[in-house]
Amino acid sequence: MKKKLNVIGLIMAMLAFFISSCSNPPSAESLKAINMDSLKVKIQAMEDTYAAGMKAKDAFAIVEYYSDDAISYGPNREPLVGKEAIKNHYTESFAKDTTNTSEVFKVVDLFTDGDMIVEIGSWQEFDSNGKEVNHGHYMSYFQNRNGKYVCVRDMNVSSMPFDKP
Repeated sequence: MKKKLNVIGLIMAMLAFFISSCSNPPSAESLKAINMDSLKVKIQAMEDTYAAGMKAKDAFAIVEYYSDDAISYGPNREPLVGKEAIKNHYTESFAKDTTNTSEVFKVVDLFTDGDMIVEIGSWQEFDSNGKEVNHGHYMSYFQNRNGKYVCVRDMNVSSMPFDKP
C-alpha cells in the first residue's frame, strides 16, 4: 500500500510540474525582444490621437481607441459599456460643451507581456487661453487584437480637490 501511495505521489508531483511549466509567464529574454521605447511612442501616438479627437469634438475619432467590448470608467458616472456607449457619451458631451477646453495625455509607465499593455498616464485639461483647469491620472489596459492594440478598459481620476456645494 505504501509503495502504491509513493507512485501516486510521484505521478501527482510530475503532473504538477508539467502543469506549472506550461503556465510560466514570459521569460526575461522574450520580454527583451519588446522594444519598450518603440511601444511607448506607439501608445503616446494613440493618446495624442485621442486628445485631437477631444479637441475636434469628434466622437468617432475617439472610439477608434477602444475595442468593441471596452468599458470606460470615469468620475461621477456609471461605466460606459461598449464602443457604442462610449461614442454616445462623447457625442452628447460635445453637444453640450461650450468651454472649448483641450486635453493633453502623457504616458508615464507601461507594463507589457507583448499581447497586453497596462498604461499609467497623466492628463491635463486647459482652457482656451492655455490655463490649466484640471489634471489627473488614468490607467488603460490594451490588448493586441488582429495586430492592433486597442483599449479594453480604462479609468481616470482628477487630482483636483472636490468642490462641495
